[in-house]
Amino acid sequence: MKSIKFIAAAFAVVIAASSCASNGVKGGVDGNDSTAVAVKPVDPKAFLPKKSEIDSVSYLVGINFGSFLKGYNFGDLNYSAIEKGIKDFLNAKGDFRDSTFAEQFKINPELMNEVFNTYLAKRRDYTSAVNSQKSAAFLAENLKKEGVQATESGLQYTIIEAGNDVKPAATDTVWVKYTGTLIDGTKFDENQAADGTRMLLNRVIKGWTEGLQLIGEGGKIKLYIPADLAYGENGSRGIEPNSALIFDVDLVKVGKVAVEEEAE
Repeated sequence: MKSIKFIAAAFAVVIAASSCASNGVKGGVDGNDSTAVAVKPVDPKAFLPKKSEIDSVSYLVGINFGSFLKGYNFGDLNYSAIEKGIKDFLNAKGDFRDSTFAEQFKINPELMNEVFNTYLAKRRDYTSAVNSQKSAAFLAENLKKEGVQATESGLQYTIIEAGNDVKPAATDTVWVKYTGTLIDGTKFDENQAADGTRMLLNRVIKGWTEGLQLIGEGGKIKLYIPADLAYGENGSRGIEPNSALIFDVDLVKVGKVAVEEEAE
């Protein structure tokens, strides 16, 4: 905004100077003074952005639009149709608030939310179905590996170090170090703070609540968590719907809840 104001102010100064010149006032002295210097009018085109600036803005508009498409997971689109939609809107006549404005377009823009939501819902259902199949296949194969065990809930785990006799209950506080990955090895979260990060065990995903009760303080465990014990059909940031997850967890410390607090 500052740069726009600056340009507008500069333009106003030029207009004022031109006005003074047309009234016979030149350089702040009387027009009859033969020593006065005429002020040449400035070509408005001088204020236009340079090609390099247009290119930069155009690129950043593309970046902004790309972040929108990626953020909502639109996937591969018809970019020729996108370009046509942009041009159609820029060439449209009249006020967009007029009842007849939308008639100029192939598809009524007022249907945008409905069309977008239907499209994104289908993409989400597809992604969920694919991830569900991949996760089930991975867990079935993983259970065949040596050292991998499973609970009744479907949680799979490998105890790396059992730790001491101080095991957490679901109501306890724990301090942990961990790394979280997708089944393809993509890391989506990590915390390796020296003293561990503090968590309430009944306020994390179900796979964690169950899994960390299997080891004691100082123990290490690898958790293979089915989607229904993780983020389920909703997913989370960086985690698609129905994704099985893998966590390597070090249980640094257990903070036991006092008996009276637990009862309360």
